[in-house]
Order: sequence, then C-alpha cells, then structure tokens
Amino acid sequence: MTRAYFGTDGIRGTANRYPMTPEVALRVGLAAGKRFMSADDRRHLVVIGKDTRLSGYMLEPALTAGFTAAGMDVVLFGPLPTPAVAMLTRSLRADLGVMLSASHNKFADNGIKLFGPDGYKLSDDAEIEIEQLMDKKLDEHLSDPAKLGRAKRIDDAQARYVEIVKATFPKGLSLKGLRVVIDAANGAAYKVAPVALYELGAEVIKIGVDPDGFNINEEVGSTDTRALKDAVLKYRADIGIALDGDADRVAIVDEKGQSIDGDQLMALIAQSWKQAGTLTKGGIVATVMSNLGLERFLDGLKLKLERTKVGDRYVVEAMRAKGYNVGGEQSGHIILSDFSTTGDGLLAALQVLAVIVQSGKPASEVCRLFEPAPQVLENVRYERGAKDPMDAASVKDAIKAAEAALVGKGRLLVRKSGTEPLVRIMAEGDDEALVRAAVAEVKSAVMAAAKAA
Repeated sequence: MTRAYFGTDGIRGTANRYPMTPEVALRVGLAAGKRFMSADDRRHLVVIGKDTRLSGYMLEPALTAGFTAAGMDVVLFGPLPTPAVAMLTRSLRADLGVMLSASHNKFADNGIKLFGPDGYKLSDDAEIEIEQLMDKKLDEHLSDPAKLGRAKRIDDAQARYVEIVKATFPKGLSLKGLRVVIDAANGAAYKVAPVALYELGAEVIKIGVDPDGFNINEEVGSTDTRALKDAVLKYRADIGIALDGDADRVAIVDEKGQSIDGDQLMALIAQSWKQAGTLTKGGIVATVMSNLGLERFLDGLKLKLERTKVGDRYVVEAMRAKGYNVGGEQSGHIILSDFSTTGDGLLAALQVLAVIVQSGKPASEVCRLFEPAPQVLENVRYERGAKDPMDAASVKDAIKAAEAALVGKGRLLVRKSGTEPLVRIMAEGDDEALVRAAVAEVKSAVMAAAKAA
C-alpha cells in the first residue's frame, strides 16, 4: 500500500508547507494517540524530543495538542538527540516516543519520527494504520473532557542521556590526555555531547554548539566537516567528532584532518568486538551503499557482511531478525544494539575512542583498516512534486547501458532518496575510470529528465 505521509524516516518536508504543517502534526498526535491507547483505564504517555530548528516551536505544541486531545499525557524533553528519545521512551515506560527533526537537512525542513514502546521505529504496518486514522475527521479521536491528557516538561532528560552514554564506555578506561574536537552541528546534541566527553576525561574543544534556530547543519556537522578539520589542525587535536542535527550519525576526522567514513568505523568496531568476544552472529549488517573494501576486510576476518537496502530502519530490521549487534551505513549511522535501538553518533564515537585509548596509537593508524575500492557517488536534485525522473525512458536506457559496462567489473546503484528530492547515483569497482564513466552517463540522463520535468 502506498503511504501518503510517511517516508523511509518518518514524515519530512519543508516547514509550514504540506505535509510539515501544524494541522498535519495535530493529526499525527490525534491518530497516533488513538493507535497507541489501550482499552484499560491507566494513564497513557508519549514523550517528545526535538532538535534546534525554529519550526520545532510550531510543531511541538501542535503535536502536544493532538496527543492530549486523544487522552495521552505528554512529557516534553526539549532539544535532545534522536537516540536519547528512543532510549527514554523505554526508560520512562512510555507508550510512544516522538522526535521532531529533519536530521542532516538544513533548518527550513523538519520531520516527525515515531518510536514504539520498545524504542524502535514503527513498522510500516503501524505507520499505515496511523495514516488511515489521520485522514478521518479530527473529532473522531477526541477523548472525554475528564480524560484529556496533561503535558509537562522535564529538565533532567539531557543528564539522563549523558549517564546512559557514559555507561557504554568500557570501565577502567578514561579519555584523559586526549584532545577532542566535537562538532554538534548546532543541533540536538549541542549540550550533551561536550558534557559526556568532558566527564569521561577528555580535553574538549567545542564547535557547532550555538544554535539560533536557523544554523543547524549550516557549514558544520557530519555532512560538512570543513570546520571540524580546520579545528582539529588548529588546536592539534587527537581526533574530531562531528554529529548531525539530531545526532544519530557521526563523522570522524583523524589528527591529520583526514575523514574516516562509516564503513571504516564499522570495520573497527567489528574487529574490536570480535576480539573481545562480544560480536554476535559472526558479522555485521550494512546497506548496498557500503564499499566493497569493507566486505573484503570482513571476509579476511571470517566475518559476514549482510547487506540491506538503504535506510537505517532496514539495517535495524535485519539486525533484529537475524541477531546481529553491529550495523550501520557508510554515511555514519552506526547501530550498536547492545546499547541502543537506533543510530547513535555519540555512542559510536565512544566505541572508536575506546579502541584508540586501548591501542595507544593515533586515530590515523587505528581507524583505517582497509583500502576502499574506487566508489563514485553523485546526487541530482529535482523539484518536489515534479514528474519522477526515474520514470524517463532515457534514464532507464542509461542505467541499462551503465550496468552492462560494469558487468563482472563493478556495480551500479541508482535510487531516489527517501528524505530529500534527490536521485542518488553510485558505482564502484576496481577500475576507477570505468566507474566514473558509468556514473557520468547516468547523471547526465537524470539531469536532462529532471530539467524536462
């Protein structure tokens, strides 16, 4: 069944434009409240966190109105990372958790992510049920006046999350002596990330910790590490850590200012956990975007790489279904299910720091475990609501031709983003010239189709 509101990562769009409007947020609150209210007389609870976008001030009260009108009590966290909301949904025994964020997107966008009482993102079936309820008349989900929900803010949510994250760092280890640059993307972790690192002993240099409602992910964060690299070199730091707007992904920069992607981080954690005897099922889960070099490295360790389609929710689903405890994406979503139900950039960074501390070696040596196969990724933007460029015959023909050229020599992946109006084109193989030519051919066709639309 086609979904009208939910994409691969909740509901997302431009703030104050459909579907990211107060009315839709109100409908989400009413519908999700109805869906997660049981027949018993107990008080039902939903927790709501957000990042630092200006539109959070608009959407948060609309959601609150919907949930309280449906009869659910609401606890508001304020700015808090997505993984923290997932953790505290379970910790507070809530019926539902909500995160207001558009992750790595700029301030003009926002999104609504929903978590079940187990702290995991909702299934497709649950989201479809909510959508069906959202399109009914608003007054069909209203509670009796005496059963209206209550709303309150709690002030210790950030401190709770810091303590949870610190507890994942190996006992007996300390970050004392390490100089760490943390870039919080002017987002949800702008308070908690520096505090956690400081309390574990690091000398902390902070950037991206001055949100103003507009500057989230603006020339900072995991998708733009230029400021992080400059700070690492300027302050002669041992490592740089960049989170995205809701802190569910991470990018690492070594002491030389060189980037280390999610594939390398997964390789490092998998190797470390295998040596410690804590890696389950003899492998990890990653998406079709992960580099062939990661697969070859894991094979050398006699570990499996289980691939899924793109999206951290699909990684989590495979991990849960098959019992893996390490998974993630090349983009820096790292899921460590021993500790968290979703990607957690800060938590993943602490696992990397633990290996660095234990080895006594610099990040540049510790965090590069394999040579990536040549991989080229290009994005083509198209207008929201315009004709799908992927439907164009010229694009389909270009994809077929590129795939034929790469047969036995590499692979091609062309897909639409689930969160932005982008077509993503990726190819990899040992012949870099061939890979680049394949991507260029498809990119040209997609650009022409997008312009024509």
